[in-house]
Amino acid sequence: MGAYLDDYTAVGVIIVAGVVLATGMLGVNRLMRPRVAAREKLLTYESGVDPVGAGWAQSTVRYYVYAFLYVIFAVDAVFLFPWAVVLEEIGRAAAVEMGIFIGILVVGLVYAWRKGVLSWTS
Repeated sequence: MGAYLDDYTAVGVIIVAGVVLATGMLGVNRLMRPRVAAREKLLTYESGVDPVGAGWAQSTVRYYVYAFLYVIFAVDAVFLFPWAVVLEEIGRAAAVEMGIFIGILVVGLVYAWRKGVLSWTS
């Protein structure tokens, strides 16, 4: 039982050391930072140019959906490449599983297409 708890003790020590280190760094940062209050620090900074107009601008969610779909398919490519490299070694069951995985992706893509998410203008 003692050897079993030694593993948890090591993990606990690492977690405590991480918390102490992070707290120490934040504390030292708080002690060393400059405390000069100036009006300029409260202004909005936008690429070196004074902001013009209101700070609120509406943008369409469509761009985020495109980015999200790209990330999904890029991550899937990361899963597909190693699988394709060792396909002969892992057998037919893995090929069937990958077919199911790709099928789920295709269903999601067809769903997004039918909902009109992939049309750039509408």
